[in-house]
Amino acid sequence: MITSFDHLVIGAADLRQGSDYVTSALGVTFSAGGKHPRMGTHNLVGRLGDKSFIEIIAIDPEAQQPTQPRWFGLDDPYVRAGLEQSPRLLTWVVACDDITAAIDAPEIAFGYAQPLSRGELRWYFGVPDDGRLLAGGILPYVISWQTEPHPAAAMAEIGLDLCVLRLHTPFVDWTARQLEALDALEMVEVIEAPAPSSPWLEAVFATPAGERTLTSRG
Repeated sequence: MITSFDHLVIGAADLRQGSDYVTSALGVTFSAGGKHPRMGTHNLVGRLGDKSFIEIIAIDPEAQQPTQPRWFGLDDPYVRAGLEQSPRLLTWVVACDDITAAIDAPEIAFGYAQPLSRGELRWYFGVPDDGRLLAGGILPYVISWQTEPHPAAAMAEIGLDLCVLRLHTPFVDWTARQLEALDALEMVEVIEAPAPSSPWLEAVFATPAGERTLTSRG
């Protein structure tokens, strides 16, 4: 099983709100993405590298109600209430060449591999039955792209680089064990947070305006 960092996920109540947030916080503008019919969502995307990016995701008001809970906790009342106040970093995603092995590797249920699409893009994605954020967003979702090249290669260069992704959690040993099972521990910094605080994410970027930070705290 080969894994690599794929993308970060920013949640928003709507894409306009998310776009304004990214422009203010990072000084960049994301490009149009597309729609995810099976999940009832749509997105904007911003390039980080040849095989990595950030997406802003929101519930698509024009989509039909999906037959299953949406991904990234977007149907969770607590998550939705937070996004109404402000967009925020929700979670992260790793790419792998064997999604079945990846979602079975950790101790917790990473969901099951679903075939998904956006326009001409095709991929498999590990989605929990209830659509929840994995460990509150600390643990990544797993994706396996079925199209070449990676979609980030077609995105415009916006001068944005991810310096470090930090996972703050009271459960350092447990978190590290799950990430090791995915071969993803070296992609992030796991930092001990004082109990009983909730886990949270912190992403530090190099931007055209200097170093900037986004967090899951809004």
